[in-house]
Amino acid sequence: MTEPSGLRKTLEEGGIFLVELNRPEKRNALDETLQGELLDVLQEAAVDGDVRGIILTGSGEAFSAGGDLSRFERDWDPAEFRAQSHELTRLISAVERIEKPVVAAINGLATGAGTQLALSCDLRVASEKARFLLREGMVGLIPSHGGTSRLVKLVGLARARDIVLGGEDLDASEAFRHGIITRVVSHEGLLDEARDRLRHIFRRAPQAYGLAKRLLHLSASVDLESGLFAESLAQSSLVQTADHKEGVRAARERRAPAFEGR
Repeated sequence: MTEPSGLRKTLEEGGIFLVELNRPEKRNALDETLQGELLDVLQEAAVDGDVRGIILTGSGEAFSAGGDLSRFERDWDPAEFRAQSHELTRLISAVERIEKPVVAAINGLATGAGTQLALSCDLRVASEKARFLLREGMVGLIPSHGGTSRLVKLVGLARARDIVLGGEDLDASEAFRHGIITRVVSHEGLLDEARDRLRHIFRRAPQAYGLAKRLLHLSASVDLESGLFAESLAQSSLVQTADHKEGVRAARERRAPAFEGR
């Protein structure tokens, strides 16, 4: 693949794919070009057998400032705006649909769609320098691209009200208290923590992880019976896999399983 100018990407030892938003002069804002580049890279990683897990982070002092402010400095036709907005929503939702682990390493400022991009990741580890700004109301807008619906599902309605309607900026410790992030670490240790999280996840069978991820996302939106039915279908598929048989053998032999994703 040609290296996109707005991204830095590195396939590290053990199948860890580091993807870094690389527009530090714009606080890694997601303009249309970067949106398209990131979506392409994520979709390729989803089916690349050499990629076992993804770390998403930002360069410079920001994780991502969300949508590029210049996008709002024009007169929009509502239908045209919705069409363009759907593309950004598609990118953020794509992270939830990748059947591989995706860890956000939040190195600094996250606001607007940058916050939603982080929330869509499986786990979120944050530097002590991370900050979450929910200031859409300051420009006459709301948190979109899942900024209200995804947040409610993640932390519950009461906390989502406190965060969105309270209007307070959140530092890393406050974000952790509200359940937005998984862990706060030193700035210097951020990427190592994200790598450790992935290596821990890699102990699980890849197909089982991918289906559990999709089922958790589905279960937040369907009734109990539908969720139970989806679980049954997934389990009946997994019980036929070579990894399941290897897991059972390993448990019997009291050793670590050697999964192959089959």
